[in-house]
Amino acid sequence: MRMSMKKADECGVLSCQMIRKAVQKKQVFSKTLAIEDCQVQPASLDLRLGSKAYRLVSSFLPENRDVMDKLYTQDVYGSDLVMYETDISEGGILEKGHVYLIPLAEEVSLPPGIRGRANPKSTTGRLDIFARVLTDRSARFDDIAPGYKGRLYLEVMPRSFTIRIKEGLSLVQLRLISGECALADSKLKALHKDSKLLFNGDAHLTSDELKVSKGLFMSVDLSGDGPDGIIGYKSKRNSHVVDLTKRNHYNIPDFWEPLRRNSKGTLILEPEDFYILSSKERIRVPPRYAAEMIAYEAGSGELRTHYAGFFDPGFGFGAKGEVKGTKAVLEVRAHDVPFMIADGQTFCKLYFEKMLEVPEKVYGPRIGSSYQYQTITLSKQFKNL
Repeated sequence: MRMSMKKADECGVLSCQMIRKAVQKKQVFSKTLAIEDCQVQPASLDLRLGSKAYRLVSSFLPENRDVMDKLYTQDVYGSDLVMYETDISEGGILEKGHVYLIPLAEEVSLPPGIRGRANPKSTTGRLDIFARVLTDRSARFDDIAPGYKGRLYLEVMPRSFTIRIKEGLSLVQLRLISGECALADSKLKALHKDSKLLFNGDAHLTSDELKVSKGLFMSVDLSGDGPDGIIGYKSKRNSHVVDLTKRNHYNIPDFWEPLRRNSKGTLILEPEDFYILSSKERIRVPPRYAAEMIAYEAGSGELRTHYAGFFDPGFGFGAKGEVKGTKAVLEVRAHDVPFMIADGQTFCKLYFEKMLEVPEKVYGPRIGSSYQYQTITLSKQFKNL
């Protein structure tokens, strides 16, 4: 993207109005589906599924080759990575535990100095769908190199539920970024002092209570202070297909087991089970910033506490600071051994990036955002209790 001389040396995340300009200049485009304005979020663009899905033997990275070329490279047995391909233009089923590759409808032709980063949408993470973007000749998932020109591909593995998808559906979103714009710890502390990033109850955290180390730490809430005592949900191992095109459609008990507080404020996570929990603190993202929750792992490697995810400008904040924070929903999976967690335990980390300019729209119900006032909220396919 050509920027004015004033902005040439600046760094930051591109705003919704800058993303629209990138679409107009064909820096992001689609040969099959017109890019719609509803795809443009305050600091990201929803990427849509194309018309074909490939069932793979395994995951892979293309390294120094194109993705489609790597797909059909034969091994010593004369086999390639593709088990079969299927048309999803009118819908298709992805079985849980299986790996699929889906070429996305969008392609990019990024200018030098502009890179991309992809992440699952909130609904994707809450359904335990492992989804990450590949590009040609890349050794990393979800990172799109500055100046990259080419197709985008999505690797998908449903982990808890078999899902029904369709061409045009969005599972991931793309941020476009100029330079390195993450806030250092000192600036993060200053931002909290000015804008009150974390609340616990009705009060914001003091500077002494704030935990900062290459990002902002948050803790898990196992207090279950609501009347039903629910602290979260665990996915059932055997359930029906979840159609991602549905909304407010499925009964929660058919797919999820509610978890209730105990007298000790603890929860034992069973290996490879999937849990939905929430943060104890409420987070605010001022409109001049964007945030990302990092996939945080304990040093033992036994606990993955969150799929990485974007938090848009205005999340838990509103346009003028009228919202006093929103809880973060945590997607949790333990590995190898049972793992006990406790109420208030440090559980996830966010880092903040500055925007190149304030977006014309911010996260919230006015633009169709689903989770501005969430507590422990499942994906939008499930009926509210």
